[in-house]
Amino acid sequence: MRVGITVRVIVLILISAALALGSLWLVEVMQRQTENSLPQPVRTDPDFYVEKFNFVRMSKTGEARYNLTGSEMKHYPADDSYLVANPVMHSYGKNRPPMVTRSLRAVVQNDNSEVHMYDDVHIDRPASATSQRFQLKTTYLLLLPDEDVMKTPKFVELQQGASVLTGTGMYANNATGEFKLDGDVKGQYRTPTVTN
Repeated sequence: MRVGITVRVIVLILISAALALGSLWLVEVMQRQTENSLPQPVRTDPDFYVEKFNFVRMSKTGEARYNLTGSEMKHYPADDSYLVANPVMHSYGKNRPPMVTRSLRAVVQNDNSEVHMYDDVHIDRPASATSQRFQLKTTYLLLLPDEDVMKTPKFVELQQGASVLTGTGMYANNATGEFKLDGDVKGQYRTPTVTN
């Protein structure tokens, strides 16, 4: 008689345990389905950062197009952009000396094809045998290195040799030689000095 009661108790315990485990499994499955059906929160913080970096972008022919260095770079996965502190960009092109662009911060977007330079932007291209020293100052500059284009809607000051040109809304295409200023243009031209 006691054996029959003991077997029934063991069977009841096993059934209860199976029901409990089945319930836990069902709750877990329902939670996963709920989590998968809910929209994922947009991540606004960076997923990685690098200090004192040097990034080189190559052309299709294997030559360096530009290299970008900075004190810190943070990657934001929401829009796949990079925030760079104290960027320095060296741009290389055929038949011209390399240009150095500096600013306090930059944002690199669209698979590294757009470089937005912000705050105290300076460009410097040293003099060469065929051209005078070139300098540019502005508060914002968009660089499109793959197209060899730079533009800004802001005020710019350009200096080539001793000549100075200022204005707003600049567009410059180094590949085609196109250059324009949209407004408030002022200039002072000085004949280049020839040294023997």
